[in-house]
Amino acid sequence: MPAPPEIFKAYDVRGLHTEQIDGDVAHAIGRGFARVIADLAGKPTSELRLGLGRDMRLEAPDFARRYREGMVAEGAHVLDAGQVGTEMLYFLVGSRELDGGLMCTASHNPKAYTGAKLVKQGAIALSGDAGIGELRDLVVGDQLGDAPGGGSSEEVDLFAEFQEAALRFIEPSNVKPLKVVVDGGNGMAGPMVGPILDRLGLDLVETYWTPDGTFPDHEPNPLLPENREFIMRKVVETGADLGIAWDGDADRCFFIDDTGRFVDGDFLTAILAEHLLAKKPGSDVLYDARASRAVADTVSAAGGTAHVNRVGHAFFKTRMRDEGAIFGGEVSGHYYFHDFYNADSGTIPALLVLEKLSVEGKRMSELLEPYRSRYFISGEINSEVADGPAKMAELEQEYGSRPGATVTKVDGVSVDFDDWHFNVRPSNTEPLLRLTLESLVSEQDMEARRDEVLGVIRA
Repeated sequence: MPAPPEIFKAYDVRGLHTEQIDGDVAHAIGRGFARVIADLAGKPTSELRLGLGRDMRLEAPDFARRYREGMVAEGAHVLDAGQVGTEMLYFLVGSRELDGGLMCTASHNPKAYTGAKLVKQGAIALSGDAGIGELRDLVVGDQLGDAPGGGSSEEVDLFAEFQEAALRFIEPSNVKPLKVVVDGGNGMAGPMVGPILDRLGLDLVETYWTPDGTFPDHEPNPLLPENREFIMRKVVETGADLGIAWDGDADRCFFIDDTGRFVDGDFLTAILAEHLLAKKPGSDVLYDARASRAVADTVSAAGGTAHVNRVGHAFFKTRMRDEGAIFGGEVSGHYYFHDFYNADSGTIPALLVLEKLSVEGKRMSELLEPYRSRYFISGEINSEVADGPAKMAELEQEYGSRPGATVTKVDGVSVDFDDWHFNVRPSNTEPLLRLTLESLVSEQDMEARRDEVLGVIRA
């Protein structure tokens, strides 16, 4: 079947298996990926060393085989890590200094989806701005021609090496025997993170911990409230100190405090930044344009320097590599670490939070109280609009001209006042504007300002 152009997204390849991506399309993507990486690396495909991993989806073994065959057909040597979490593919590319890597995954999407996450040397993600567009043109435009052949592959086992690398981010003896509910969403967290947590002497309540591509219990997307209701209840029922839930390919983790309340990504970024700055004082930290001022305030108070950044892992990883920030956090649950090849991880944040709770002797709700009582955030709210750029210009004119306003355009349009601010940015794939707003006055003030700005957006 021909590859439909819409499967090539802003940061990855994603589509319905069989209907949009079949084995032949996967083979073509494998070939095209090798070509794109060869161009980026400035070397022939016959000299490439590429990594490959796959998640637990039912079609993943077959699709990964076809990706591998495509890369080998172009002459590349493929290191196949088998069934792993996505960050283990990043670890493979970074630790072996490979030219790139392909992870066969549809991340947090429902079971009908398949796809690939793609990185170049240094585990830096390809994006629509750099690499994925070229891949789309090769595959959709049927520009691949005959394959030169001559490649090869080998299987590699990363688990022991990865576990040791992750544990180096903490002092394992610091971690107390906390009671922790873990929800793997029948994804890759169980086999990837489970053995590490088992070594820490925790009282683990394991749920949906076995990989199962049918997702019999709930979709592996903890950002959706309906998918985290279970773990929120379970934390309260079991009297646990903490709950941790992962998405399908386990490169993102989400936290539930001891009262059963979801922990917002802004506040988790601030907590992680504070803990890391205690280990490496004076360092730089990145945070995304949607985030609460809690992040910048916490980083500054901890002696670091905070830098606002464009949303998207390609932009975070590249800037961290170029400027040396020790950590970057996104509201969506992506957390990046300089000492982990600037890659995002769902393992390292879990370890750091467990260490911080243990060292400080506080409950998660206690760590969060100073944030929740001062920073009142709306979360991200989507609105369908006919003309996104025109609406953002209208918002900039309406609010940017008010006394005390500061307008920035790191990502979309941000307007800041002394006691409140908002960011509005377009979706990469849909006719949507995404609003995040924060008040430093009260929950009621946030809600009133949120409704006012939404009124302009939706007028």
